[in-house]
Amino acid sequence: MKITFLGTGTSLGVPIITCNCEVCGSIDEKDKRLRSSILINVNNKNFVVDSGPDFRQQMLSNKVKSIDAILFTHEHKDHVAGLDDVRPYNFILRKPVKVFAEERVQEALKREYAYIFESDYPGIPEIEMHLINNSPFIIEDVEFIPVRIFHEKLPVLGFRVGNFAYLTDVKTINDNEIYKLRGLDILVISALRKEKHHSHLNLEEALELIKIIDPKKAYLTHLSHRFGLHKEESKKLPKNVYLAFDGLSLSIE
Repeated sequence: MKITFLGTGTSLGVPIITCNCEVCGSIDEKDKRLRSSILINVNNKNFVVDSGPDFRQQMLSNKVKSIDAILFTHEHKDHVAGLDDVRPYNFILRKPVKVFAEERVQEALKREYAYIFESDYPGIPEIEMHLINNSPFIIEDVEFIPVRIFHEKLPVLGFRVGNFAYLTDVKTINDNEIYKLRGLDILVISALRKEKHHSHLNLEEALELIKIIDPKKAYLTHLSHRFGLHKEESKKLPKNVYLAFDGLSLSIE
């Protein structure tokens, strides 16, 4: 399995328009963050988690020539706004792109992209919808285990694949779901900033949850400009915790 971080930023990305802070003005490429998304490659099959507004740029930058499925964590704009850009995959692969989402998120996609689902206009995206419920599911012989987390009060999905798990936009998770995350080699989890936030884990809360889950390694994502500079903040983390950055690739046996 190979994991590629397509984006590690928040809903506004980093740098933020009009912001003159130290992070937004940094020339370090690791401080430039597109909206959060990952690519999971297993046995030459490509699975993208979330297609935000930077989807096109992310696919081009990482030379992603095929997609076997897109999985959605939730319906917020920074996670779904790039769905229209699946069209080149339709043209080249000559088939619909499979989309996996729970019912509430599917309904949101149908509202947001009504022209996809209510029109037969030539050239619109071709989407094949699949429902995620509470049970593990299989895509191209790869098992995905949904993990229920909460973004304040909004139910969000994380995913476990083998000994890897991805949790973004987390604020709380109950004990039954934590049990699904035992024995991980790599955990990716969001940590918005150092100050507390009403709907996201801050750094302290994320580190506490990492201790409870106890993966071999953890990577922090969905980082805002208020988190600090990558070079400086990386040095302050526990030895098995790292700051993710756009373009970072990890391999898991």
